[in-house]
Amino acid sequence: MSSPEFWSDQKRAQKLSSERNKIEGDLNKFKEAEEKIEEAEVLIEMAEEEGDSSLLDEAQNLLRRVNRSLEEMETRKVLSGEFDKNNAIITIHAGAGGTESCDWAQMLMRMYLRWAEKKGFSVEIIDFQENEEAGIKSATLLVKGDYAYGLLRGEHGTHRLVRISPFDSNARRHTSFCGVIVVPEIEEEVDIEIKEEDLRIDTYRASGAGGQHVNKTDSAVRITHIPTGIVVTCQSERSQIQNRQRAMKILKARLYELERQKREEKIAQARGEHKSIAWGNQIRSYIFHPYKLVKDLRTGVETSNVEAVMDGEIDLFIEAYLKEKAKKAQ
Repeated sequence: MSSPEFWSDQKRAQKLSSERNKIEGDLNKFKEAEEKIEEAEVLIEMAEEEGDSSLLDEAQNLLRRVNRSLEEMETRKVLSGEFDKNNAIITIHAGAGGTESCDWAQMLMRMYLRWAEKKGFSVEIIDFQENEEAGIKSATLLVKGDYAYGLLRGEHGTHRLVRISPFDSNARRHTSFCGVIVVPEIEEEVDIEIKEEDLRIDTYRASGAGGQHVNKTDSAVRITHIPTGIVVTCQSERSQIQNRQRAMKILKARLYELERQKREEKIAQARGEHKSIAWGNQIRSYIFHPYKLVKDLRTGVETSNVEAVMDGEIDLFIEAYLKEKAKKAQ
Protein backbone atom coordinates (compact mmCIF):
# COMPACT_ATOMS: atom_id res chain seq x y z
CA MET A 1 0.00 0.00 0.00
CA SER A 2 2.98 2.33 0.47
CA SER A 3 3.92 1.86 -3.18
CA PRO A 4 3.22 4.95 -5.37
CA GLU A 5 1.57 2.70 -8.00
CA PHE A 6 -0.84 1.12 -5.50
CA TRP A 7 -3.74 3.51 -6.19
CA SER A 8 -3.31 3.54 -9.97
CA ASP A 9 -5.83 0.67 -10.16
CA GLN A 10 -8.66 1.92 -7.93
CA LYS A 11 -10.73 -1.29 -7.94
CA ARG A 12 -7.76 -3.50 -7.08
CA ALA A 13 -6.58 -1.04 -4.42
CA GLN A 14 -10.00 -0.96 -2.73
CA LYS A 15 -10.23 -4.75 -2.78
CA LEU A 16 -6.76 -5.16 -1.23
CA SER A 17 -7.46 -2.45 1.36
CA SER A 18 -10.66 -4.21 2.35
CA GLU A 19 -8.82 -7.54 2.62
CA ARG A 20 -6.10 -5.94 4.75
CA ASN A 21 -8.70 -4.42 7.11
CA LYS A 22 -10.39 -7.80 7.58
CA ILE A 23 -7.08 -9.53 8.35
CA GLU A 24 -6.11 -6.72 10.73
CA GLY A 25 -9.51 -7.10 12.45
CA ASP A 26 -8.94 -10.84 12.94
CA LEU A 27 -5.45 -10.23 14.35
CA ASN A 28 -6.76 -7.57 16.75
CA LYS A 29 -9.38 -10.00 18.08
CA PHE A 30 -6.67 -12.60 18.67
CA LYS A 31 -4.45 -10.06 20.48
CA GLU A 32 -7.42 -8.89 22.55
CA ALA A 33 -8.10 -12.50 23.61
CA GLU A 34 -4.44 -12.93 24.62
CA GLU A 35 -4.57 -9.75 26.71
CA LYS A 36 -7.75 -10.86 28.49
CA ILE A 37 -6.17 -14.25 29.34
CA GLU A 38 -3.13 -12.47 30.82
CA GLU A 39 -5.43 -10.14 32.77
CA ALA A 40 -7.40 -13.13 34.11
CA GLU A 41 -4.14 -14.81 35.22
CA VAL A 42 -3.18 -11.69 37.17
CA LEU A 43 -6.63 -11.56 38.82
CA ILE A 44 -6.38 -15.24 39.84
CA GLU A 45 -2.94 -14.64 41.40
CA MET A 46 -4.26 -11.61 43.29
CA ALA A 47 -7.30 -13.57 44.48
CA GLU A 48 -5.05 -16.32 45.88
CA GLU A 49 -2.75 -13.81 47.60
CA GLU A 50 -5.53 -11.64 49.06
CA GLY A 51 -8.20 -14.34 49.52
CA ASP A 52 -10.67 -12.20 47.59
CA SER A 53 -13.31 -14.34 45.84
CA SER A 54 -14.72 -11.31 43.97
CA LEU A 55 -11.49 -11.21 41.94
CA LEU A 56 -12.06 -14.84 40.96
CA ASP A 57 -15.57 -13.92 39.76
CA GLU A 58 -14.08 -11.12 37.68
CA ALA A 59 -11.52 -13.53 36.18
CA GLN A 60 -14.28 -16.02 35.34
CA ASN A 61 -16.26 -13.31 33.53
CA LEU A 62 -13.17 -12.36 31.54
CA LEU A 63 -12.53 -15.97 30.55
CA ARG A 64 -16.17 -16.43 29.48
CA ARG A 65 -15.74 -13.47 27.12
CA VAL A 66 -12.48 -14.95 25.82
CA ASN A 67 -14.19 -18.30 25.26
CA ARG A 68 -16.97 -16.60 23.31
CA SER A 69 -14.44 -14.69 21.21
CA LEU A 70 -12.51 -17.90 20.46
CA GLU A 71 -15.74 -19.65 19.42
CA GLU A 72 -16.40 -16.81 16.98
CA MET A 73 -12.86 -17.16 15.60
CA GLU A 74 -13.38 -20.93 15.20
CA THR A 75 -16.55 -20.16 13.24
CA ARG A 76 -14.61 -17.76 11.01
CA LYS A 77 -12.17 -20.57 10.16
CA VAL A 78 -14.89 -22.48 8.29
CA LEU A 79 -15.96 -19.40 6.35
CA SER A 80 -13.67 -20.03 3.40
CA GLY A 81 -16.22 -19.94 0.56
CA GLU A 82 -15.71 -17.67 -2.42
CA PHE A 83 -18.17 -15.03 -1.16
CA ASP A 84 -18.29 -15.77 2.58
CA LYS A 85 -16.58 -12.46 3.41
CA ASN A 86 -19.17 -10.47 1.43
CA ASN A 87 -22.25 -8.56 2.50
CA ALA A 88 -25.49 -10.56 2.47
CA ILE A 89 -28.80 -9.91 0.70
CA ILE A 90 -31.74 -11.44 2.61
CA THR A 91 -35.19 -11.67 1.03
CA ILE A 92 -38.12 -12.72 3.24
CA HIS A 93 -41.38 -13.88 1.62
CA ALA A 94 -44.61 -14.55 3.49
CA GLY A 95 -46.02 -17.97 2.62
CA ALA A 96 -49.65 -19.01 2.17
CA GLY A 97 -51.81 -18.07 5.12
CA GLY A 98 -52.67 -14.41 4.65
CA THR A 99 -52.20 -12.03 7.56
CA GLU A 100 -50.82 -14.72 9.87
CA SER A 101 -47.89 -15.45 7.50
CA CYS A 102 -47.33 -11.74 6.81
CA ASP A 103 -47.02 -11.12 10.55
CA TRP A 104 -44.55 -14.00 10.79
CA ALA A 105 -42.50 -12.46 7.94
CA GLN A 106 -42.25 -9.20 9.87
CA MET A 107 -41.20 -11.09 13.02
CA LEU A 108 -38.41 -12.78 11.06
CA MET A 109 -37.33 -9.45 9.60
CA ARG A 110 -37.06 -7.99 13.11
CA MET A 111 -35.07 -11.06 14.25
CA TYR A 112 -32.46 -10.49 11.53
CA LEU A 113 -32.35 -6.75 12.19
CA ARG A 114 -31.70 -7.38 15.90
CA TRP A 115 -29.04 -10.00 15.08
CA ALA A 116 -27.24 -7.59 12.74
CA GLU A 117 -27.42 -4.81 15.34
CA LYS A 118 -25.81 -7.05 17.98
CA LYS A 119 -23.05 -8.00 15.51
CA GLY A 120 -22.32 -4.35 14.77
CA PHE A 121 -23.47 -4.79 11.16
CA SER A 122 -25.44 -2.13 9.29
CA VAL A 123 -28.64 -2.96 7.41
CA GLU A 124 -30.20 -1.24 4.43
CA ILE A 125 -33.82 -2.00 3.52
CA ILE A 126 -33.81 -2.37 -0.27
CA ASP A 127 -37.45 -3.37 -0.68
CA PHE A 128 -40.44 -3.50 1.68
CA GLN A 129 -43.96 -4.63 0.73
CA GLU A 130 -46.45 -4.05 3.53
CA ASN A 131 -49.55 -6.16 4.04
CA GLU A 132 -52.83 -4.25 4.29
CA GLU A 133 -53.92 -5.62 7.68
CA ALA A 134 -50.63 -6.41 9.47
CA GLY A 135 -47.09 -7.56 8.78
CA ILE A 136 -45.26 -7.62 5.45
CA LYS A 137 -45.67 -9.54 2.21
CA SER A 138 -41.93 -9.39 1.53
CA ALA A 139 -38.76 -7.50 2.37
CA THR A 140 -35.22 -7.41 1.03
CA LEU A 141 -32.37 -6.41 3.36
CA LEU A 142 -28.73 -5.69 2.58
CA VAL A 143 -26.68 -6.72 5.63
CA LYS A 144 -23.26 -5.04 5.55
CA GLY A 145 -20.40 -6.46 7.58
CA ASP A 146 -17.40 -8.80 7.47
CA TYR A 147 -18.50 -12.37 6.71
CA ALA A 148 -22.18 -11.36 6.72
CA TYR A 149 -22.99 -13.80 3.90
CA GLY A 150 -20.88 -16.61 5.33
CA LEU A 151 -22.70 -16.34 8.65
CA LEU A 152 -26.20 -15.93 7.22
CA ARG A 153 -26.15 -18.41 4.33
CA GLY A 154 -27.49 -21.17 6.59
CA GLU A 155 -30.68 -19.14 7.14
CA HIS A 156 -31.68 -19.86 3.54
CA GLY A 157 -34.85 -21.99 3.54
CA THR A 158 -38.35 -22.22 4.98
CA HIS A 159 -39.05 -21.12 8.56
CA ARG A 160 -42.13 -22.57 10.29
CA LEU A 161 -44.10 -20.94 13.11
CA VAL A 162 -46.65 -22.64 15.37
CA ARG A 163 -48.63 -20.40 17.75
CA ILE A 164 -52.04 -19.24 18.92
CA SER A 165 -52.92 -16.69 16.27
CA PRO A 166 -53.52 -13.13 17.53
CA PHE A 167 -55.70 -12.67 14.43
CA ASP A 168 -58.05 -15.57 15.23
CA SER A 169 -61.03 -14.54 17.40
CA ASN A 170 -61.39 -18.22 18.43
CA ALA A 171 -57.77 -18.34 19.67
CA ARG A 172 -56.92 -21.41 17.59
CA ARG A 173 -53.43 -22.70 16.90
CA HIS A 174 -52.03 -21.78 13.48
CA THR A 175 -49.00 -22.92 11.48
CA SER A 176 -47.33 -20.34 9.24
CA PHE A 177 -44.44 -20.56 6.79
CA CYS A 178 -42.01 -17.98 5.42
CA GLY A 179 -39.31 -18.37 2.80
CA VAL A 180 -35.91 -16.80 3.43
CA ILE A 181 -33.47 -16.41 0.53
CA VAL A 182 -29.87 -15.45 1.29
CA VAL A 183 -27.38 -14.53 -1.45
CA PRO A 184 -24.05 -12.69 -1.36
CA GLU A 185 -23.66 -9.16 -2.61
CA ILE A 186 -21.29 -9.79 -5.51
CA GLU A 187 -19.03 -7.53 -7.52
CA GLU A 188 -19.80 -6.52 -11.09
CA GLU A 189 -16.95 -8.62 -12.50
CA VAL A 190 -18.69 -11.92 -11.73
CA ASP A 191 -19.58 -13.38 -15.11
CA ILE A 192 -23.32 -14.07 -15.26
CA GLU A 193 -24.97 -13.72 -18.67
CA ILE A 194 -28.43 -12.15 -18.54
CA LYS A 195 -30.21 -11.69 -21.86
CA GLU A 196 -32.44 -8.64 -22.24
CA GLU A 197 -35.18 -10.74 -23.90
CA ASP A 198 -35.30 -12.96 -20.78
CA LEU A 199 -36.39 -10.03 -18.60
CA ARG A 200 -39.76 -8.47 -17.87
CA ILE A 201 -39.35 -5.09 -16.18
CA ASP A 202 -42.25 -3.37 -14.40
CA THR A 203 -42.29 -0.07 -12.58
CA TYR A 204 -44.61 1.02 -9.79
CA ARG A 205 -44.87 3.56 -7.02
CA ALA A 206 -42.73 2.96 -3.97
CA SER A 207 -44.77 2.10 -0.90
CA GLY A 208 -42.42 2.17 2.07
CA ALA A 209 -40.30 4.74 3.89
CA GLY A 210 -37.98 6.47 1.49
CA GLY A 211 -38.50 10.23 1.28
CA GLN A 212 -40.85 12.66 -0.44
CA HIS A 213 -40.71 10.87 -3.82
CA VAL A 214 -42.60 7.88 -2.38
CA ASN A 215 -46.05 7.43 -3.95
CA LYS A 216 -45.44 10.33 -6.36
CA THR A 217 -43.36 8.73 -9.10
CA ASP A 218 -43.06 5.21 -10.53
CA SER A 219 -39.51 4.86 -9.18
CA ALA A 220 -39.77 1.30 -7.81
CA VAL A 221 -38.67 -1.51 -10.15
CA ARG A 222 -39.68 -5.16 -10.39
CA ILE A 223 -37.60 -7.44 -12.63
CA THR A 224 -38.78 -10.94 -13.55
CA HIS A 225 -36.26 -13.38 -15.00
CA ILE A 226 -38.59 -15.38 -17.25
CA PRO A 227 -36.54 -18.62 -17.67
CA THR A 228 -36.16 -19.16 -13.90
CA GLY A 229 -39.19 -17.27 -12.58
CA ILE A 230 -36.96 -15.30 -10.17
CA VAL A 231 -38.48 -11.94 -9.24
CA VAL A 232 -36.48 -9.10 -7.63
CA THR A 233 -37.73 -5.70 -6.58
CA CYS A 234 -36.06 -2.50 -5.43
CA GLN A 235 -37.53 0.77 -4.21
CA SER A 236 -34.82 2.11 -1.88
CA GLU A 237 -33.26 4.57 -4.37
CA ARG A 238 -34.74 7.90 -5.45
CA SER A 239 -34.67 7.24 -9.18
CA GLN A 240 -35.99 4.45 -11.38
CA ILE A 241 -32.56 4.08 -13.04
CA GLN A 242 -30.82 3.55 -9.69
CA ASN A 243 -33.45 1.05 -8.56
CA ARG A 244 -33.10 -0.84 -11.84
CA GLN A 245 -29.31 -1.02 -11.48
CA ARG A 246 -29.63 -2.30 -7.94
CA ALA A 247 -32.32 -4.83 -8.86
CA MET A 248 -30.10 -6.16 -11.65
CA LYS A 249 -27.27 -6.60 -9.16
CA ILE A 250 -29.56 -8.62 -6.87
CA LEU A 251 -30.80 -10.68 -9.82
CA LYS A 252 -27.21 -11.48 -10.79
CA ALA A 253 -26.54 -12.67 -7.23
CA ARG A 254 -29.71 -14.80 -7.21
CA LEU A 255 -28.79 -16.44 -10.53
CA TYR A 256 -25.26 -17.12 -9.33
CA GLU A 257 -26.63 -18.73 -6.16
CA LEU A 258 -29.02 -20.85 -8.25
CA GLU A 259 -26.12 -22.18 -10.31
CA ARG A 260 -24.13 -22.92 -7.15
CA GLN A 261 -27.06 -24.87 -5.71
CA LYS A 262 -27.40 -26.90 -8.93
CA ARG A 263 -23.72 -27.83 -8.69
CA GLU A 264 -24.14 -28.89 -5.06
CA GLU A 265 -27.20 -30.94 -5.96
CA LYS A 266 -25.23 -32.81 -8.66
CA ILE A 267 -22.44 -33.54 -6.17
CA ALA A 268 -25.02 -34.78 -3.61
CA GLN A 269 -26.61 -37.05 -6.20
CA ALA A 270 -23.19 -38.44 -7.15
CA ARG A 271 -22.67 -39.30 -3.48
CA GLY A 272 -26.03 -41.03 -3.35
CA GLU A 273 -27.67 -38.29 -1.25
CA HIS A 274 -31.25 -37.85 -2.42
CA LYS A 275 -32.30 -34.91 -0.25
CA SER A 276 -33.15 -31.88 -2.36
CA ILE A 277 -31.29 -28.67 -1.49
CA ALA A 278 -34.01 -26.43 -2.90
CA TRP A 279 -34.61 -23.30 -0.81
CA GLY A 280 -38.20 -24.33 -0.09
CA ASN A 281 -37.16 -27.04 2.38
CA GLN A 282 -38.11 -26.43 5.99
CA ILE A 283 -35.00 -25.71 8.04
CA ARG A 284 -36.28 -24.53 11.42
CA SER A 285 -39.42 -24.70 13.57
CA TYR A 286 -40.43 -21.97 16.02
CA ILE A 287 -43.06 -23.34 18.39
CA PHE A 288 -44.79 -20.86 20.70
CA HIS A 289 -47.68 -23.17 21.70
CA PRO A 290 -48.45 -25.68 23.28
CA TYR A 291 -44.83 -25.45 24.50
CA LYS A 292 -41.88 -23.19 23.71
CA LEU A 293 -39.15 -24.54 21.46
CA VAL A 294 -37.03 -23.41 18.52
CA LYS A 295 -35.39 -26.35 16.75
CA ASP A 296 -33.11 -26.47 13.73
CA LEU A 297 -34.12 -29.53 11.74
CA ARG A 298 -30.72 -29.91 10.03
CA THR A 299 -28.45 -29.94 13.10
CA GLY A 300 -30.90 -30.88 15.88
CA VAL A 301 -29.86 -27.81 17.90
CA GLU A 302 -32.76 -26.47 19.97
CA THR A 303 -33.62 -23.99 22.70
CA SER A 304 -36.72 -23.21 24.75
CA ASN A 305 -35.81 -19.51 24.99
CA VAL A 306 -37.94 -18.41 22.02
CA GLU A 307 -38.00 -14.78 23.22
CA ALA A 308 -34.20 -14.54 22.97
CA VAL A 309 -34.21 -16.14 19.50
CA MET A 310 -36.83 -13.70 18.22
CA ASP A 311 -34.70 -10.92 19.68
CA GLY A 312 -31.81 -11.92 17.42
CA GLU A 313 -30.01 -14.59 19.48
CA ILE A 314 -29.52 -17.04 16.59
CA ASP A 315 -25.75 -17.60 16.77
CA LEU A 316 -26.20 -21.08 18.29
CA PHE A 317 -28.03 -22.17 15.10
CA ILE A 318 -25.60 -20.38 12.78
CA GLU A 319 -22.50 -21.89 14.42
CA ALA A 320 -23.96 -25.41 14.56
CA TYR A 321 -24.87 -25.25 10.86
CA LEU A 322 -21.38 -24.05 9.86
CA LYS A 323 -19.67 -26.76 11.94
CA GLU A 324 -21.93 -29.39 10.38
CA LYS A 325 -21.07 -28.14 6.88
CA ALA A 326 -17.36 -28.16 7.73
CA LYS A 327 -17.55 -31.80 8.92
CA LYS A 328 -19.30 -32.90 5.72
CA ALA A 329 -16.67 -31.12 3.61
CA GLN A 330 -13.78 -33.01 5.29
